[in-house]
Amino acid sequence: MADAKVIPFDDDRSRSGSASRPARRRTGAGSGGGRGDGSTAPVSALPGGRLPESPSDGSEGAQDPQQPQEEAVGGAGAPADAGGGWDRRIAGGLAFLRRRVTGDYEVDEFGYDKELTDQVLMSALRPLADKYFRVEVKGIENIPSDGGALIVANHSGTLPLDGLMLQVAVHDNHPAERHLRLLAADLVFHLPVVNELARKAGHTLACAEDAQRLLELGEIVGVMPEGFKGIGKPFGDRYKLQRFGRGGFVSTALRAGAPIVPCSIVGAEEIYPMIGNAKTLARLLGFPYFPITPTFPWLGPLGAVPLPTKWTIQFGEPIPTDGYPPEAAEDPMLMFNLTDQVREQIQHTLYKLLVQRRSVFF
Repeated sequence: MADAKVIPFDDDRSRSGSASRPARRRTGAGSGGGRGDGSTAPVSALPGGRLPESPSDGSEGAQDPQQPQEEAVGGAGAPADAGGGWDRRIAGGLAFLRRRVTGDYEVDEFGYDKELTDQVLMSALRPLADKYFRVEVKGIENIPSDGGALIVANHSGTLPLDGLMLQVAVHDNHPAERHLRLLAADLVFHLPVVNELARKAGHTLACAEDAQRLLELGEIVGVMPEGFKGIGKPFGDRYKLQRFGRGGFVSTALRAGAPIVPCSIVGAEEIYPMIGNAKTLARLLGFPYFPITPTFPWLGPLGAVPLPTKWTIQFGEPIPTDGYPPEAAEDPMLMFNLTDQVREQIQHTLYKLLVQRRSVFF
């Protein structure tokens, strides 16, 4: 897979839809509508229409061979062939499937498949973000248009849907359509199917080496330092940030000289209100927790449907790190101060957004 490459498909334009048909023209003598004496029968206007203007030079029906013919019947203002758009979509879809089958597509050193992410994964997640959770994005201008940056966000929701919605929000709202590369926990890469999809979507293991490498390559990297402590906290502790670990993300940003962009997500806490934790069952299954909500497991698979809460994602002002000396990444006091600064900024923004919202669902 490492030597795979993208083969451009140049035949995705519709042959039948792009070429316009020559206009049908009436002639004088010899046409089905002509008179027996060779003169042209008078033309009547259709209901609601109007007669075309006659040329002033008397050359009726004549056309300059150097001039292009009119578009298809219906006049120059007629819409293009409606089937052309569908032809292009079908051709593009067939080309995509062909590249999937033959392996003629490109992935990076982390397994990220940009084409699959844009055309399939993002298309599948977009309706969930736009229509179901109705995600409102603020402060997108705080994410740089080029170069690396580390987005640090709160984590919640029992299932990690907030990370996926954050990925859609960055790509669809940023003027440069930047892709977010999330750092995921080990469990993600131990689950079948999920492991492969996570790699294809650009996620990588939450380790300092991978994060620094991505930042140095100029990627937007996302991290949620609360980890399972945040996503698996009880509903009574919603919007109360858990501990941010030992500040490893700050050390990574300092080494790469990348700015840190705090991010606050409101709305994810209520999609699966966690009122209990079956710890014994969680240990048997190898999960960090087994959630009990008002609908799960009581309603079976139906209880796994998230509640349609209204989300707000706000990106704060970036905290620069390129002004520190190289040895700053080893200074524990500096890492502690920067970690606390990021955490406080996210928590303050969460409280502000909670005061501003009218309802959990609207």
